[in-house]
Amino acid sequence: MMAVLALVGCGEGKRVEANKSAPVAAQVQPAPASTTPQWDVLVGSQLPLAVSDLTGWLIEHGIISNVLTVEGKRLVVVGPFASQAEAEAKKNEVIEKLVKAKKRDIDVTVIEHQTAQ
Repeated sequence: MMAVLALVGCGEGKRVEANKSAPVAAQVQPAPASTTPQWDVLVGSQLPLAVSDLTGWLIEHGIISNVLTVEGKRLVVVGPFASQAEAEAKKNEVIEKLVKAKKRDIDVTVIEHQTAQ
């Protein structure tokens, strides 16, 4: 048995012209620097795992992380969070998942948000 899917009339032959009187889309501007502190959850301060192994494990367990380079060191962080309480809650979630997976050799700490260099 073979199934065939065909898209008929997918706009072929239709011309779409941009509205020349419409203003150009707004330029993406960097967000203004926030004066309120933000917080990150630092995962694996000594990085016993390779960065890719650690970030891969976090993704598999529903935790999106970022890798920052600060003073020549690669840091795996989750965040930033607007408040320290939010960061502490995420820290506890990460610790729960690490303990459940029997990964007790990974440090999890709340730190003030770092900017990448």
